[in-house]
Amino acid sequence: RATWVSEGYRDAEQERAAFDRAVAWLTAYLSELDPADEPLGVERTVAAKTRVLAFSGRVDRLDRRGDEVVVVDYKTGRSELTDDDARGSRALALYAYAAERTLRTRCREVQLHHLPTDSVARHRHTDESLARHLRRAEDTVADIRAAERAVADGTDPDDAFPTLPGRQCSWCDWRRVCPIGAEAPAKEPWSALPAD
Repeated sequence: RATWVSEGYRDAEQERAAFDRAVAWLTAYLSELDPADEPLGVERTVAAKTRVLAFSGRVDRLDRRGDEVVVVDYKTGRSELTDDDARGSRALALYAYAAERTLRTRCREVQLHHLPTDSVARHRHTDESLARHLRRAEDTVADIRAAERAVADGTDPDDAFPTLPGRQCSWCDWRRVCPIGAEAPAKEPWSALPAD
């Protein structure tokens, strides 16, 4: 309860229901773990550098499986996740890349543990798939740097960094000051929670 965030709920009753639901998910999840199987790391920071970027991130859990490391990321959203979600996650791929460099141990498998459904989505990366994710991250950095240069040269920031509207606009903290986001119907923070 010490780290529980109590903001963003309709009322105390909804918060309590969400808390109880989360405790049930964790209890069920932990009951299936082997207590003798100690994780290699929990909330472990990993980092890496390339010629283009330096990045770090905090991995939910790192497991040792044989002579390899596995990246585990916990999810609590409404939708069950698929192996395609694990395969396509740039964050997980970058975690694997950084974990391998930080720990000097091969890391190719990434997993998404969806606590509400007690399901695991997994993907085993190849050298090529990790390189592809890394290239995309470097391309994103190049795009950001180009936009920053354009703004420095006088381009309107809204043109250099265009708004990408979508369903996230309904919950965005900047909705009130974003003309495009303000067009989206407002949703209360708790509307993403399952109905009680």
